[in-house]
Amino acid sequence: MSTPQAPADDDTLSFATAVGRTFGERDGGEARGHMVVWGDNALAQRLIRELAAVYGQDVTVVLPSLTSGHGPRIAQLVRDPRVSVRAVEALEPDERALREAGIETATALALTSGDDQANIHVALRARRINPEVRLVIRLFNRALGHHVEGLLDRAVKTRNPTLASSAVDVSTTVLSDAETAAPSLVAAAVVGDEKIIHADGMLLRAKERTLATAGRRDPLATLALLPDSAGESDERAMGEMIDGPQILPDEDTVAAAAPERGAVVLEAVTPSPGPLTAVTRLPRLPLRLFLSRRLGVAFASVGTVVVVLAAVNWYVSRQGSPLHAVYTTLLDVFAINDPAVGQPAVEQILQLLCGLAGMMFLPLLLAAVLEAYGKIRASSGLTGPPRNMSGHVVLIGLGKVGTRVLARLLELEIPVVCVERDPRARGVPLARAHRVPTVVGDVSEPGVMESSRIERARALMALTSDDATNLEAVLNARHIRPDVRVVMRLFDDDFAATVYGTLRDAYPTARTRSRSVSALAAPAFGGAMMGREVLGAIPVGRRVLIFSSVEVAGNPLLEGRRIAKACVPGAWRVLALDTARMRERRSDLMAILSGGSGTLSWRPDPDRVLKPGDRVVVAATRRGLGNLMHAVPGPEVHTAG
Repeated sequence: MSTPQAPADDDTLSFATAVGRTFGERDGGEARGHMVVWGDNALAQRLIRELAAVYGQDVTVVLPSLTSGHGPRIAQLVRDPRVSVRAVEALEPDERALREAGIETATALALTSGDDQANIHVALRARRINPEVRLVIRLFNRALGHHVEGLLDRAVKTRNPTLASSAVDVSTTVLSDAETAAPSLVAAAVVGDEKIIHADGMLLRAKERTLATAGRRDPLATLALLPDSAGESDERAMGEMIDGPQILPDEDTVAAAAPERGAVVLEAVTPSPGPLTAVTRLPRLPLRLFLSRRLGVAFASVGTVVVVLAAVNWYVSRQGSPLHAVYTTLLDVFAINDPAVGQPAVEQILQLLCGLAGMMFLPLLLAAVLEAYGKIRASSGLTGPPRNMSGHVVLIGLGKVGTRVLARLLELEIPVVCVERDPRARGVPLARAHRVPTVVGDVSEPGVMESSRIERARALMALTSDDATNLEAVLNARHIRPDVRVVMRLFDDDFAATVYGTLRDAYPTARTRSRSVSALAAPAFGGAMMGREVLGAIPVGRRVLIFSSVEVAGNPLLEGRRIAKACVPGAWRVLALDTARMRERRSDLMAILSGGSGTLSWRPDPDRVLKPGDRVVVAATRRGLGNLMHAVPGPEVHTAG
């Protein structure tokens, strides 16, 4: 969430009419699509606004009450005459509630509850009522989501064997709001830039540069040319200054522009890393693992006593060599020598002293064994950060969102220190498996933040589910290190705007970013409900560029065309080509968002002819993406764009 820079609600809603014609109506005058959303949470609220205000869809929301939870905010959308939102109040979405919401004729159904089991239950119920409704399900468990996709798709084939396979492909999409938002959260912490897209295991950044300096960073594409008020004074320049940047220019336009002209270019921030693998090698066991400093001193003291007793024994007995005296002394220490009956009083006293030394030695030996056992167990579990650690990211909270963010940081090979108060939190096993330094404790307790080495960290990410905890962590971190970069998860928009402004005024030289997971995830959920696979969006001036994955098959604007001719300046542009995508049913969107397989070519041959088996990643305006989608004949054909 970037509340201070977010467009006003009136601007968003007033855009619905124009966009609704593009996305919701076809050339034949077909009515807008009907969407059903179940949920009473921030994601449901933002998704309803996305569908109604941006895509111009008729939306019916099923929720327990309009007077509790997020109900009052949803009620504002219901009462707004500029959008078409209807509410059905039901404690749970049973068959009666779904039918009242119009599930029989709905185009898509979004299930946004935080309960995976409840979402699956409602999805199965909706599939029985309408086997052809497009389902978008919020699930955190990716493995379970993959099985649910296959189960629901097979149900469609059983009920209607004549459905085309492409229609089955779009019938079910499983998304995780935490996984969808994780790349933007990581980018805000690592790069400090809001214009970030995560695809194919790479962080892609939109950066403003001049054309003369852009080539030094080897950009992947030029997304826009900025207005050049200094170099041009004709009507065209004035028009560009009024209308904003020149979006998605062709190569000839870029080549003809002046070198000092500003441009927005797409750059790769990080290379594609290999997949995460669990560390299976045994840890090295240094000597200090078995003996702490105190135990070492105790053993040294007892050993010195034994050596002194052995020397006295050899001096008194005058028998054998010094080694023989040490041997007999150790026998006395371990109480396995014969009693010194009939021996001189001095030797009897020495034997008693050796027995006393043995009594002191045995507890020390047991303590060493127990301490070594405990440290060996700890070495395979959570470990604290080393004293000299620096340049890392401090991640607070290992819940659903924190777990996904931790996985992203590990993929990018960025050092991280975790702070979690619950040792049984969801992300603790991942941290333990990869030996991520972890501090177990509450950030409100003294010393916990200092233990994370925050004074030498590159960024702090406060991602717990409690706004107050996140704010307290940020304030503690700023007290220790005022210039640390901060990414804070906040749910309430008004509270986030106030906190952002206050922190910006108090620490003008430090970077502060407040984010809402629901705000970051809503565009992807909305795109999935429209049958499109949205990778992300980047603002350019007052315009927005959408990055989407698009099927070439059946699209006359792409199929059979050279890549250079498959681009329309100002509308859409092909950025990457994937010719080796998976054939089995697996959400290509989630495959790309979760790291990809490294098969995307970000510099495709412009003379390469697009074939039906290809998939491309395009950058497009909302209107351009709508035109590209509607170029596919027939409403049952899947277009990922």
